Amino acid sequence: MHEDITRATMNFDADYCIGKGGSGCVYKAKLPSRDVVAVKKLHSLHANGSETTTYPKEFASEIRALSQIRHRNIVKFYGFCSHARYSYLVYEYIERGSLAAILSNERAVAELNWSKRVNVIKGVANALSYMHHDCYPPIVHRDISSKNVLLDLEYEAYVSDFDIAKVLKVDSSNFTELAGIYGYVASEFAYTMKVTEKYDVYNFGVLALEVIKGNHPKDFLFSISTSFGNMNIVLNDVLDGRIPPASLETEKKLKSIMEVAFSCLDVNPHSRPTMHIVSQLLCN
Repeated sequence: MHEDITRATMNFDADYCIGKGGSGCVYKAKLPSRDVVAVKKLHSLHANGSETTTYPKEFASEIRALSQIRHRNIVKFYGFCSHARYSYLVYEYIERGSLAAILSNERAVAELNWSKRVNVIKGVANALSYMHHDCYPPIVHRDISSKNVLLDLEYEAYVSDFDIAKVLKVDSSNFTELAGIYGYVASEFAYTMKVTEKYDVYNFGVLALEVIKGNHPKDFLFSISTSFGNMNIVLNDVLDGRIPPASLETEKKLKSIMEVAFSCLDVNPHSRPTMHIVSQLLCN
């Protein structure tokens, strides 16, 4: 398969690159079997011309997390290659790409109607609920954002990019360095440096509002004083105006989602709901 992948990408030529991140580049590879896979090639593992077989921290984290999870809303992990010249991970290819790219494209976003957006939010909630409550030990993604949610041809959501995910140590403090995308990181992390499932809960709240608004909800986040629970929600001031208005029934659902999202953004992490509760509320 290694030979098939290098051949399918013309030795990882830039023409086959479909995305770039802090830890590497993602390539699209069509294999002789006609299967299409996404290959995340890490940045060079060797320094000053010397070879090393040591996994970078992100590489090991992603393998550890993805090797133990199977969920319909989490991108499938097929395998990896660790070599001084090529180190990469192989995933299923998700056709429409990232949610962030769709929300920023005027033509693509027109197809992302309200029912599809509701399903995207539910899909991410279900994936996080699985990671937090159905995996042992639990897994905290730490980087839930529109860049790391992929959509397939049916607009089904898939959580991806687990390179800074943390497998929680039971009965341990789980302190770690700052990680994640600016605008999604929970405020308490800046002074506690402690990772819990409530970190992802906050990320999810930001993401849910972003899906409804069509852009990052920084205006809401910057206006926090004590709790979102005290805010008066005016739905029409929030809905993405680039697509047709929602039906009355869908409006009711969207308002319910916003209320759940606001509870996820509570400045007190202990007051935020668990993702299991969030998933149940969204499915009602």
